[in-house]
Amino acid sequence: MFVIAGLGNPGREYERTRHNIGFQCIDYLSALYRIPVSKIKFKSLIGEGIIQGKKVILAKPQTYMNNSGEAIKAIVDYYKVDAGNVVIIYDDADLEPGVIRIRPKGSSGTHNGMKSIIYHMQTDEFPRFRIGIGKPPEKMDLVSYVLGVFSEEEQRIMNEVIERTAAAVGDFLAAGIETAMSKYNCKNNNDKNND
Repeated sequence: MFVIAGLGNPGREYERTRHNIGFQCIDYLSALYRIPVSKIKFKSLIGEGIIQGKKVILAKPQTYMNNSGEAIKAIVDYYKVDAGNVVIIYDDADLEPGVIRIRPKGSSGTHNGMKSIIYHMQTDEFPRFRIGIGKPPEKMDLVSYVLGVFSEEEQRIMNEVIERTAAAVGDFLAAGIETAMSKYNCKNNNDKNND
């Protein structure tokens, strides 16, 4: 079994914010694979289904971003899922908009949701799909920026990256992390340069 969790904040006021790109990815996967994410369990909205022949739980933690680890740990403990089968999708202000970076493990960087997950799971050895949202403009603090809403142009870019992220999740489940990394760790399908 795999847990595919997107990070964000619950509530209508946060729906289209940069910090909720993880939720948008789960919503897209939910629609694409017809897995309703509507059960409230483990401090999350979850849905169970099959993607690429693998049993998955799609999850949107409802704890608010900074306590995401409470929800993820509850799901992982209940279903006894290995850390390597827990995929976290989240925003990254250090990456340009439209960039996906897939890694099998790593630090939290400046992301408080990831800090919480690493703290509660007591490991950083789980796959993560980081989605670039770009840096805040000069004189804007990071919190105001990530809680801001995408412009129309930004949302267009994000819609494309959400589709690519969903495809990357499918390839990860079908063929593993190395395949997903080699195929998607680039700005777009025409740019194959990794950082």
